[in-house]
Amino acid sequence: MGNVIQNQYTPDYVSPPGETLEEILEERDMSQAELAERTGRPRKTISEIINAKAAITPETALQLERVLGIPASFWNNRERHYREALARKEEQERLSKQVEWLNQLPVKDMVKKRWIQFYQDKVEQLREVLNFFGVASPDQLQMVLSGTNVYFRKSPKSPSDKNAVAAWLRRGEIEADEIKCTPYNANKFKEALQQVRALTVEPPEIFQSEVVRLCAVAGVAVVFVPELPKTQVCGATRWLSPDKALIQLSLRYKTDDHLWFAFFHESGHILKHGKRELFLEFKESQLDKEEKEADTFAADLLIPPTEFKRFLASGKQRSKDGIRQFALEIGIAPGIVVGRLQHDGILPPSHCNELKCKLR
Repeated sequence: MGNVIQNQYTPDYVSPPGETLEEILEERDMSQAELAERTGRPRKTISEIINAKAAITPETALQLERVLGIPASFWNNRERHYREALARKEEQERLSKQVEWLNQLPVKDMVKKRWIQFYQDKVEQLREVLNFFGVASPDQLQMVLSGTNVYFRKSPKSPSDKNAVAAWLRRGEIEADEIKCTPYNANKFKEALQQVRALTVEPPEIFQSEVVRLCAVAGVAVVFVPELPKTQVCGATRWLSPDKALIQLSLRYKTDDHLWFAFFHESGHILKHGKRELFLEFKESQLDKEEKEADTFAADLLIPPTEFKRFLASGKQRSKDGIRQFALEIGIAPGIVVGRLQHDGILPPSHCNELKCKLR
């Protein structure tokens, strides 16, 4: 569906309803003056309708029905279709001057992921992109983006493309719309997080649908949206409404430790921070207060601090068997323990990675 090449034919000329009226008058050998007299409309009005300088109003349509015997609905529909066609023609001309804007967007990648359809005609492609974003024009999209409150941690090494990030975020909104959620309840969400934590030992074919289901019951939509090139984003959190939150994950690093930390980090934003902000997470980011709080929330929920201290005191943190045993005791995937040890500098980044689960 995403790679289908389509073209739509838009006629260059739109026939005004006045032409139809003029043809009917000629067939009936009725002059404009006679029609004006019979309908009670000024001659000037009849002339302007025929010459496409005035519209056929519902009142005039009823008068034409009485005089000509042609239903008012015919004239009303004829006028409506004509005005709509004129508006589309004007839009065509306006959009034709804005097609260069497509070069700023990851259109090819969006088509490849089947987020949008491909059109050879540039104007039709622009319409498709605008439909995807749910805006009327490129100007409206820029206004929407500039009006968003964004709290993010951004890597100085790998700057992201704001338009690619916008497309990724929008895809998350579209997928979240399909998830039916009950109104948000913080206590239910906390309960769901404990159940999700236990799912970290399960394979994706089990945990993915369960995570979505458990969180939806608490008013949180969870979507897994593969990243676009140049987004550099790990996850995002925002509120779609006062009663529905969204957690969006990219699986950027494709290992279970990154996935689960990102999920619980975003969950921390939902429980601890405001409903008006959009939080974007990038790797190697500079942390502000909110990000540090979300990091601490995720780290402590996955591995309780007292348990982690006990594990470190045991001296088994550099042993694969020791890591497996500790993970089993606290009920999480061993890859999460490896990720924590690497993050804290206890294990080198190259050690024990075989304990992590690869995801795709």
